[in-house]
Amino acid sequence: MIDEAAVAERLAALRATIANEQQRGEVTLCAVTKGFDASAWRLAKRLGCVAIGENYAQDVVRKHAEVGDDHPPVHFIGRLQTNKVRSLAPIVAVWQSVDRAALVAEIAKRAPGGRIFVQVNATGEPEKGGCAADEAGELVAQARDTGLVVEGLMTVGPTDTDPERTRAAFAAVRRHADELGLYGCSMGMTGDLTIALAEGSTLVRIGTALFGPR
Repeated sequence: MIDEAAVAERLAALRATIANEQQRGEVTLCAVTKGFDASAWRLAKRLGCVAIGENYAQDVVRKHAEVGDDHPPVHFIGRLQTNKVRSLAPIVAVWQSVDRAALVAEIAKRAPGGRIFVQVNATGEPEKGGCAADEAGELVAQARDTGLVVEGLMTVGPTDTDPERTRAAFAAVRRHADELGLYGCSMGMTGDLTIALAEGSTLVRIGTALFGPR
């Protein structure tokens, strides 16, 4: 069972950190509920969270079936197969892991006018999702041509969590977003929150630092 008082306390501390460290105006905190049951969705709403993040399609569908529409907007943040888009379209508010043309086309078909982030693999790690940085512009243009709303770029920091590599990756994505005229940058999780904020993140995806260990 999730300790609501503890989560509320952590959320207040996270909001204070974001307010003190943000560089690009208001930063959205996306409460990542991966690994927790549907009660985390309900709790996120009670505590005033404006977004929840999920990594797996089956979890989104299952939790929504239990909670109904009484939850904050769902951001899909995991690697996404095109054949999962149809089931997710009625539930997902923001698609954060769009990294290829086929996915753009499927989301445009199933969720016309949907809001997306284009995911960039800024570290070159093959196990991570995301297009190459030099492909992001073309993908953004394709998404806009289909009527999707491109909110910004998204990335995941390096697996080794080296601070300098993390900073370089985040700075590069922020630069690419600016070059493309995009305000949004979804970057930063529990382990690299302050670096992400310093490099201009506008949306952070926080799980462990909010809900505790899974």
